[in-house]
Amino acid sequence: MLAQIVTSALAFNGMRPAAPVRSAVNMAAKKAVAVSSGFEDALGAQAPLGLFDPLGLLTDADEAKFDRLRFVELKHGRICMLAVLGHIVTSAGIRLPGNIDYSGTSFASIPAGLAAIDAIPRAGLAQIILFVGILETSVMKDITGDAEFVGDFRNNYIDFGWDTFSEEEKLSKRAIELNNGRAAQMGILALMVHEKLNGDPYVINTLLGYPVPFN
Repeated sequence: MLAQIVTSALAFNGMRPAAPVRSAVNMAAKKAVAVSSGFEDALGAQAPLGLFDPLGLLTDADEAKFDRLRFVELKHGRICMLAVLGHIVTSAGIRLPGNIDYSGTSFASIPAGLAAIDAIPRAGLAQIILFVGILETSVMKDITGDAEFVGDFRNNYIDFGWDTFSEEEKLSKRAIELNNGRAAQMGILALMVHEKLNGDPYVINTLLGYPVPFN
């Protein structure tokens, strides 16, 4: 867990860990690699951890299992990146105009973070769940069968210049997405935990003397 936290922090700020931490991380990585073989050079197996598989999920795994785990990792990372961004935006007081229901509940009255779950009308939550279900089953998947890699949901529709990149650039951008997704998974978990612990999800800001008003 310590090694994962260190890696998540590095994904955000690009800093290299101090020597003692790097030593501990390298030991964990070597142990993880020792029980996992065949994917040491896969995308995402990056310094300082290399292939980090402490639970041995890739032990004797084939390509299909690896692709399934990578698909799940990408999906969770993408969701968490949206979650962190949404948490920051709503904590800053930014809301949609108008009301969320016909009874006059305004978007501005919905608190940020986990408290929003209790404040959103039940019908609104049902609509959110339905919308996510539609995305999951009908949109966010390889519909055409032309995916270039696991997690490629362009479906010959959205490109944003991807086909103009070199292979090196493509690998770099995919690695960036993986790292940012991993960091976001740790980030949204920390925000939720601190919100429930003391009502201050942005505890780092508080410790640095720049508290963020929350709800």
